[in-house]
Amino acid sequence: MGKLLSLLARDESTCCSPQKYDVFLDFENAQPTESERETFEEVQQVLRNSESILNEIQCYKGAGREIREAIANPSDEFQSKAWTAVLPLVSKLKRFYEFSLELDAVVPKILFQLCSGPMVPTQHLETQQALVKQFAEILEFVLKFDEHKMKTPAIQNDFSYYRRTLTRQRMSSLSSLACSEISDVDEREVSNELANHMSLFYAHATPMLRTLSEATTRFVSQNSDIPIENTTETLSTMAKVCLRMLESPNIISQFQREETQLFVLRVMVGLVILYDHVHPNGAFVKAANVDVKGCVRLLKDQPAARSEGLLNALRYTTKHLNEEGTPKNIKNLLAV
Repeated sequence: MGKLLSLLARDESTCCSPQKYDVFLDFENAQPTESERETFEEVQQVLRNSESILNEIQCYKGAGREIREAIANPSDEFQSKAWTAVLPLVSKLKRFYEFSLELDAVVPKILFQLCSGPMVPTQHLETQQALVKQFAEILEFVLKFDEHKMKTPAIQNDFSYYRRTLTRQRMSSLSSLACSEISDVDEREVSNELANHMSLFYAHATPMLRTLSEATTRFVSQNSDIPIENTTETLSTMAKVCLRMLESPNIISQFQREETQLFVLRVMVGLVILYDHVHPNGAFVKAANVDVKGCVRLLKDQPAARSEGLLNALRYTTKHLNEEGTPKNIKNLLAV
């Protein structure tokens, strides 16, 4: 499996039969070619922090108890305890937000490499496996982060308390030490402008998906010389390749790590969701170049522990599922 690309036997495609996508994307071992290296290394500088970000949000406990006590007992003692508990959490939330800005900066650079030039999507996938792997890792990160965020209401509660406390202290005529400390922390850690941006970020149920979709949409709008079809076809082709890989026991047997199959599942779902956000008509209309039905059926063949979160991502984080143009059979497939 050390080679970058294995082409399996393809059925002959004709004008009346669908194109086959029996290719192997080396999500485990792909290494950058010289033409990929500059972008790859820049993206890798960002991705090296993704695992620690996921660990932090997964272990995020919140300061709910301290905040409730401070609200019920508005004495200096309880206010101080709540503030002491919230401050390190706000530092974490700031770090998460700043990481989203880093993703926002590198995603267009990957897309430029994968979508520009004369090559068709399958040629990009064949020759730029390392960048494809990095884009897949970003997609997986986005799904994982947003899943944890949706399960952690304490994130918004903590940040809301932080902002309320700052506002109250600014309006207070008391010049206590606590007030000075709060002002110092605010200026050092989270300025008012940054706090506004963070509030908008965390107000979304899936903030990292929003970052990714906006970065992709901005890439399309700022590169008018690259047709939007180049981007949407790259996403749809990559999704189809993931689907065909997962449908093939021969390909699955080539995976060196057990978790790779789940990785490819997540990437496939992430691609469908991103396509739905970027394509003007979405992923669910009949004319869409994405096999949503095949993806959903494959997910439903998986154990519930592996598939339910991904099915919910398709149900609740896509953009066009509930529109009139979505066929009833697709809606029924995804019905709870």
